[in-house]
Amino acid sequence: MKNLTIINHPLVKRDLTVLRNKQTPNNIFRAVLRRTAALMAYEVTRDLPLKSVQISTPLEATKGSKVEKPIVLVPILRAGLGLVGGFVEVIPDANVGHIGLFRDEQSLRPVDYYFKVPKHLGTSLVLLLDPMLATGGSAVAAIDYLKQKGARMIRFVSLVAAPAGVKKISQAHPNVRMYTCALDRGLNEHGYILPGLGDAGDRMFGTE
Repeated sequence: MKNLTIINHPLVKRDLTVLRNKQTPNNIFRAVLRRTAALMAYEVTRDLPLKSVQISTPLEATKGSKVEKPIVLVPILRAGLGLVGGFVEVIPDANVGHIGLFRDEQSLRPVDYYFKVPKHLGTSLVLLLDPMLATGGSAVAAIDYLKQKGARMIRFVSLVAAPAGVKKISQAHPNVRMYTCALDRGLNEHGYILPGLGDAGDRMFGTE
């Protein structure tokens, strides 16, 4: 799919193996998730447009570069919070919004409960963060909300994705680029990604 980028960096593959392993304890899961997010941030922002700026070194005047558009990070609560720290390390001047969505376990449909984002989304690059892209219902709902608030440039970032979720975003929002570390084979009867890594939120926070 032309709007999907799979991040194949060796260090990302190494970390994804740790995150998939059910024996990985919660504290290690959180730390590795943060580190993986930082590695992903480089790939997700690889093609950002720059503008030239004039600066002075201790020796003389010279030209430098500055990212042209502001960046807004929007994690989908809860699990998306695990990606924020790594992205902020790489993009410290990014603003951060939050979207609260959870998936109803019976209908598998998204239920929203919180939405707060910075102003001026229309002139910013919005990075929507969620470790899991399963059915795509929550992702599409979040993108709908962001576009209603004026966002025009959105990139969706996940650790692992299922083909169904990728297809759903592609059909509903063909102008949204997706980034993931792995395109897994599919979903089980409960809508969980296979092989996946379980429930990222539960593994981060030690809940069930």
